[in-house]
Amino acid sequence: MDGLQRQLNESVQLKLSFALALAILVVALIAGGFSFWSALDEAHELQDDMLRQVAALMDHQRLSPDFLSNEKIAAGVDEESRVIVQRLGDGNQASIAVDEGGALPLATSLPEGLQTLNAGGEMFRVLVKTTSRSERIAVAQEIGFRNEIARGSAFRTVTPFLVLVPLLLLVVANLVRQMFRPIAGLSSEIDRRGERDLHPVDEEHLPTEVRPFVVAINRMLARVSQSMEAQRRFVADAAHELRSPLTALSLQAERLAEAEMSAIACERLRTLRQGIERSRNLLGQLLSMAKAQSSVEPLNTPVSVQSIYRRVLEDLMPLAEAKQIDIGVESVQDAQVWASEVDMIAMVRNLVDNAIRFTPPGGQVNLSVNLEDRRVALCVEDTGPGIPLSERELVFSPFYRTLGSNQIGSGLGLAIVKAVTDRIGAEVQLSFSDQVNQSGLKILVFIPTKDFNRTTSDAASIR
Repeated sequence: MDGLQRQLNESVQLKLSFALALAILVVALIAGGFSFWSALDEAHELQDDMLRQVAALMDHQRLSPDFLSNEKIAAGVDEESRVIVQRLGDGNQASIAVDEGGALPLATSLPEGLQTLNAGGEMFRVLVKTTSRSERIAVAQEIGFRNEIARGSAFRTVTPFLVLVPLLLLVVANLVRQMFRPIAGLSSEIDRRGERDLHPVDEEHLPTEVRPFVVAINRMLARVSQSMEAQRRFVADAAHELRSPLTALSLQAERLAEAEMSAIACERLRTLRQGIERSRNLLGQLLSMAKAQSSVEPLNTPVSVQSIYRRVLEDLMPLAEAKQIDIGVESVQDAQVWASEVDMIAMVRNLVDNAIRFTPPGGQVNLSVNLEDRRVALCVEDTGPGIPLSERELVFSPFYRTLGSNQIGSGLGLAIVKAVTDRIGAEVQLSFSDQVNQSGLKILVFIPTKDFNRTTSDAASIR
């Protein structure tokens, strides 16, 4: 009971359905009861009219109870259904529609009209009438049979209620569901949105009662969008403004390195230059992050995945060679994706850069592309330590770095990848490249494509 009460308090749809069902049942019970008693009373009235008609027939046709007794009209009918006609005072009687039977012990002083009497231990409905020949006759019928007939007629009257009320309850429940379907659709549409999908909710096909709520949501989405845009603009502007002084510092450090100085000064200058370079890389990552999170729509043009791989490898090959890492593209198959070339380069560059940084010297990094389930699957696989299962949801957060890692980085690489995949509607999956030893990282990016035809390139693997 407590669970039902809680559900009623929490669900407007359930509360409305329950209230309508209860109202229908109450009205049906009242209407059914009124119809039953009205039909029962009408059936008794009709039975009384039948007794009057029998008495009038006896008087009009000048028939005698003795005549009815001798004729045996419609013999073989149930004795309970008979109508008894007898003359009061002489003991003679006759019954319509039955064989001859015994007379009812009726007093001769019975008043005229209809009355209910106990005769011989049974209840009878009796009509006493004086005919035109001054004879007093009694027309009687057993109460039990009368009631049985009346109740049967009354139940037949109520039967439509018993059939239609459950159907009405089902119809009402379905109508309530139909009425709340736009709200359920609105909830599903908002729930499917990404964290940066802040365009207004369409309110044209929604009920009038829900529109004020949707208007309020749209206003809130507009405020959130403005706030996020201001935040992204601030990050981009700050990173852009900081690049100039850092570039100047870097140039001054390079000029200072040409001057003669002690070994200690040279060591400290080298550390300073490394710090300046890390700061420049961080600013570059912040700018990439701001661009990836921008609200600009992706370009509606096809981009070759193999060409993206080549451009990224050309930029990052020196970093891989410095660590003696074997890096290249495994597959010769190519695929076209409908996305911004800038977004694709930023995503692949950060994936490959992370793989190179976290793969130990002498390791291996492989890139490939396949078509799986009508989606283009980009794969970047390395022989590094991998990412533990407990941290795979956290690594996409900005500035998060894997625990125990001694690699220098900003912690923005996978955050940029997540921002790009959200923009283009892609899906990212992380797993171990070596499932047996639980090591290495394999990143799959599934990108929906409009053109499902594969094309094969003649480019060999880049090693």
